[in-house]
Amino acid sequence: MIKRENDTTCLFVLDTNVLMHDPTALFRFQEHDLFLPMVVLEELDRGKKGMSEVARNVRQVSRFLDQLMAGADKAEIDAGLAIGPLADNGGGLEAASGRLYFQTTAFEIDLPEALPGTVADNQILGIAQVLSRERPDRQVIVVSKDINLRIKAAVLGITAEDYSNDRVLDDAELLYSGHDELPADFWERHEKSLDAWQEEGRTFYRVSGPDIADWYPAQCLSLEQDDGFEAIVREKRSATEAVIELVEDHRVARHNVWGITARNREQNFALNMLLDPDLDFVTLLGTAGTGKTLLALAAGLAQVLDQNRYREIIMTRVTVPVGEDIGFLPGTEEEKMTPWMGALMDNLEVLTRPEGGGDWGREATNDLLRNRIRISSLNFMRGRTFLDKYIILDEAQNLTAKQMKTLITRAGPGTKVVCLGNISQIDTPYLTETTSGLTYVVDRFKHWEHGGHITLMRGERSRLADFASQTL
Repeated sequence: MIKRENDTTCLFVLDTNVLMHDPTALFRFQEHDLFLPMVVLEELDRGKKGMSEVARNVRQVSRFLDQLMAGADKAEIDAGLAIGPLADNGGGLEAASGRLYFQTTAFEIDLPEALPGTVADNQILGIAQVLSRERPDRQVIVVSKDINLRIKAAVLGITAEDYSNDRVLDDAELLYSGHDELPADFWERHEKSLDAWQEEGRTFYRVSGPDIADWYPAQCLSLEQDDGFEAIVREKRSATEAVIELVEDHRVARHNVWGITARNREQNFALNMLLDPDLDFVTLLGTAGTGKTLLALAAGLAQVLDQNRYREIIMTRVTVPVGEDIGFLPGTEEEKMTPWMGALMDNLEVLTRPEGGGDWGREATNDLLRNRIRISSLNFMRGRTFLDKYIILDEAQNLTAKQMKTLITRAGPGTKVVCLGNISQIDTPYLTETTSGLTYVVDRFKHWEHGGHITLMRGERSRLADFASQTL
């Protein structure tokens, strides 16, 4: 929580969308007090129906409020409910020590005629204005995910802030890239403490020194002015010692993956991580045309059909609007998801073009793939367990942190999860680059030895697409 003026506790007026976005927001304001207008409770009541993520969050808020009010009488509610820890709720929520106030009387709202009081947002602003007038000793702040509400608050002279507790980073530029470029004199500085050996055709180095402190497990390493050295951190033994392994060069034709070769350094790192059985979770970030989907599909087909490492590929993505019912489309679950899978099917067509055999060979290949590739909807992931599957989640930047957790925890033994996305193209309301579920997992998994990440930097789709992305 941001430090306030004179270290005094504030009175935060919560907008409905904050609780819809994060039900635990009630417990995230530490020693500060909260005020819930009656219009917020009415909006929560209208949003509780359905199986969407928002409806589930609303029902969770109602359960939290019910537990807080258990045994309280009217006088205690008017005096403010103590926001204490809940027995079944972890994650540091025990730090809450403020009080929760409900609107129990009608307020005489005095807003400009251009802001009718029948609109929920305007009622919230009017209530904040009344509270500021009646409680001059308290700093009253409106908290909302709605940018337009915050703009109207600024026009009226009401302090308003975004809900930032779910923010993973202060700036998206600070997000872990998965790659570190070593200085040109790296070998000279570490030659005295260097050990090298080979195992089953793989080359390893044990490196010691202060530079290792900034490395992460499975981080990709390259050397300045040396395109031939590309390695990955295999083991972080201590803050000053690590074991690294030279990666395989998939830019040469003999090391192609289902006919696909890497076109740049980041793509080569991505293929190495996607093909690594020791990495259970891989995230690929990059702008349009950097090859995220193509690389993930090629690695998946190689491991399912050639190596028999996984039983099948499961492809999925977020449907827009996120989490809403896809039942308006005809057919089975897979047929309903087909309109959302255009990018995956386009890349699959590139990978399955036979060298010979004409139409018969193409049809035989498609029949084989239909038996080993399944398209699933995220709406039906709860309660499932995937065994020995290769899961590709496209457009992962549109997931919240909670939705991402729901998906990843479905993985059973022998399953690999690959998340693809571009955090600069977020379509979900109230999500930003710093609050996206994809940003969340990249930051949280960077310390795990079985998780890998790389940000693809260069577009390889076509010269037209590259020029358009740079100039338009």
